[in-house]
Amino acid sequence: MLAAVTAFLERNGFEVVGRAADGREAAAAIVKERPRIAIVDLSMPHLSGIQVARTVAGDAPDTAFVFYTAFGDRAQLAEALEAGARGFVLKEAPLADLLRAVERVAAGDAYVDPVLAGALVGAPLTQRSPNLTTREREVLRLLADGRSNDAIAAELGISTETVRTHLRKAMTKLDADTRTHAVATALRHSLIS
Repeated sequence: MLAAVTAFLERNGFEVVGRAADGREAAAAIVKERPRIAIVDLSMPHLSGIQVARTVAGDAPDTAFVFYTAFGDRAQLAEALEAGARGFVLKEAPLADLLRAVERVAAGDAYVDPVLAGALVGAPLTQRSPNLTTREREVLRLLADGRSNDAIAAELGISTETVRTHLRKAMTKLDADTRTHAVATALRHSLIS
């Protein structure tokens, strides 16, 4: 996916100054290269895209972020916008939509995937939805996929105890008594998909 997106952007006149396989690499590359635009995934090992945006804000204040992700729920859109996202594109969209987003953001505008536009013009983004962090949502999403705490830890590049901590915090925020109850509540509120 990374190679395909890079090749597509270069074919369309953009210079790609760095590529990264995880959030830590992305943050380091952004601080070093200070690109005009950084395309990041919401869900990456070590640091999420939102954590990357927040981490580099002081060192690369002129870098605009386009979030390119498979997950497009309302809560994530709100959190990405709070982190300073200028673009938000679903991976299921054609690459032409990603190009359009990059062009619009490069011109100083914003771009939100048309599928997600309704979330911006509908009810307030924070209305009655528990405020889970990106990592808490990632843990719940992987739990919903049937993964164990150890498997979640390995996939996210964190310790099993950190997984348990995120899960406990999510359960508290969701007023859930069990892991299953937390996943069901998160699904009901469209916090995970």
